Amino acid sequence: MSQERLIEIETDILAKNDRYADANRAVLTGLETFAINLVSSPGSGKTTLLCKTIEALGDQPLAVIEGDQQTANDADRIRATGAAAIQVNTGKGCHLDGHMVGHAMEHLSLEKGSMLFIENVGNLVCPAGFDLGEDCKVAILSVTEGEDKPLKYPDMFTASRLALLNKVDLAPYCDVDLDLYEENLRRVNPGIEIIRVSARTGEGMEQWLGWLRTNLASKAQSAAAE
Repeated sequence: MSQERLIEIETDILAKNDRYADANRAVLTGLETFAINLVSSPGSGKTTLLCKTIEALGDQPLAVIEGDQQTANDADRIRATGAAAIQVNTGKGCHLDGHMVGHAMEHLSLEKGSMLFIENVGNLVCPAGFDLGEDCKVAILSVTEGEDKPLKYPDMFTASRLALLNKVDLAPYCDVDLDLYEENLRRVNPGIEIIRVSARTGEGMEQWLGWLRTNLASKAQSAAAE
C-alpha cells in the first residue's frame, strides 16, 4: 500500500471520528457535563484512583464509561461504589473512539451538571490521537513507570491538560526522583498541570477533587454565557 493511500485512510478515519466527537461534545455542553478522558499505561492505578475519587465526590452526579479490550472487571469495581458505569470492550482495538463513547452515552442517564469519567484503554499511544468529545485528557502516571516515560510517549502528555503523578507513597521504595518526573512532563508540555497523588494514603486527593470541581463550575459558566 502506498504512503499516499495510508495517509488518506488515516485522514478519513480521524475525520469520521471527529464528527462523532463533535456530536458528543454538543450533548455534553447542553448538559453542562464536565467530561474527562483518563489515559495511562496499564497498571498505573487508574481504576483504583477513580474509585477513590468517586467515593470522595459524595453526592456529586457522575457516570463512568469504562474501556478495556476484554472483561467487565473495572466496570464492576466502579459500580460497587454506587456510580453508574458502562463497559465498552474494544476487542483487538487499542483505544476508545468517538462513536463508541457516543453509543455508551446513550445508555447513561447523565444529569445536568454532572461529571463524566471516560477511562480509556491502558495505552499511551493510540488514545492520544482520538478526540472523544471530552473537555480534556488527564494522564495518570505511576511513579513505578520511570521518570523518562513522558519523553518516550510525548504525544500523550502533550495532549493532556493535567498529569496525575500517582502512587507517590511508593516513591521512597522505588528510588525515583519526583522532581525529574515533573521536569520531563514540562519538557514535552510546558503548560501541563501536575498533581502528586496517592489513592492509598489520600495525598493530593483534595487538590485533585478541587481541580475537578473548579473545572465543572467553569463548564457551567461557559455554557450559561453561550
